[in-house]
Amino acid sequence: MAEMITMGADGKLHVPDEPVIPYIEGDGTGVDIWPATQRVLDAAAARHGKSIGWQEVLAGEKAFNRTGEWLPQATVDAFRESLIGIKGPLTTPVGGGIRSLNVALRQILDLYVCLRPVRWFKGVPSPVKHPEKVDMVIFRENTEDIYAGLEVEQGTEEATRLIKILQTEFGWDIRPDSGIGIKPISVTGSKRLVRAAVEYAVQHDRKSVTMVHKGNIQKFTEGAFRNWGYEVVRDEFSDVAVGWDDCGGRPGDRILVKDAIADITLQQVLTRPDDFDVIATTNLNGDYLSDALAAQVGGIGIAPGANINYVTGHGLFEATHGTAPKYAGQDKVNPGSLLLSGVLMFEHLGWTEAAADIVRALEATIGEGIVTYDFARLREGATEVRCSQFAAAIVERL
Repeated sequence: MAEMITMGADGKLHVPDEPVIPYIEGDGTGVDIWPATQRVLDAAAARHGKSIGWQEVLAGEKAFNRTGEWLPQATVDAFRESLIGIKGPLTTPVGGGIRSLNVALRQILDLYVCLRPVRWFKGVPSPVKHPEKVDMVIFRENTEDIYAGLEVEQGTEEATRLIKILQTEFGWDIRPDSGIGIKPISVTGSKRLVRAAVEYAVQHDRKSVTMVHKGNIQKFTEGAFRNWGYEVVRDEFSDVAVGWDDCGGRPGDRILVKDAIADITLQQVLTRPDDFDVIATTNLNGDYLSDALAAQVGGIGIAPGANINYVTGHGLFEATHGTAPKYAGQDKVNPGSLLLSGVLMFEHLGWTEAAADIVRALEATIGEGIVTYDFARLREGATEVRCSQFAAAIVERL
């Protein structure tokens, strides 16, 4: 019988052999990629004496059509109580309702880390010469920055009042026909993000952590993020990590923590990808970097994502792409993003052997040229299969 995952007093997840895990099928192509993903996850778990008590919960169009709500409270409660969940892509309502369902879930559950590992799988078509050099893990702050949604619309009474306050109190000359947004970056949010990135680097034997920011221009937000990150390294990790300025780029046997300006980073991940390992960055920068890096290894169709609070144990694992409604129900699209997010979920649960099995089977399937249409059209000699057939081929190779 399925049991709840709990967070122990030791700060670790206690995971039964059959945990309750709520899932959101997802809108659009969610109807295709979720069954494919579930099939592989179940098969991999079973090989190691595990099983999952799946519990469907609703969000997005499916929820709105059934309940009149885009994000029912029952769904939030299920994720909060179960600690761990997984979801397909969701439609964001246009012209009203929640600004973004994905952002709403991250903020409600305080999932402060957006974890985005990016690596290449042999046989996946890539636009760069050496995609094998891309092996990075992005820690994107998930609750602050412009994604906090603190903005007022141009021409409204609120915008006029705020512009007047900023002019009167701070002497800021802002055009009266402007919309205004607020960009909060806090000590709390910055330090816990960098802390998580350094801890990950220690646990996974990574060689460096690069803090990516635009602090040369935004000195008191992005620049402060950089400074607070270095404080974390000095105050909490001096035995295992060291900042660039404190070692002159020679860390010895410790992890090197350095920083880079966001715009040059977007160039250097193309020209010098092996200079980067773990990346810690603010919300918007992380959004740009995640998708830019995914393009180098085959696109966001195969890029996994996780939203995690390492303190409470909550984790929500998700496909990183959109709903692609024109392909919905055609059993056509690549389930790789959601499936690899499931791999991240297994790793988070401590089911590392099952996770590794899926990765090996996925690599073998793609290596044999058995791929969905998105890769088949870019690769000579490929065998194009449907979404469900791709999942079946992975299961055969577990």
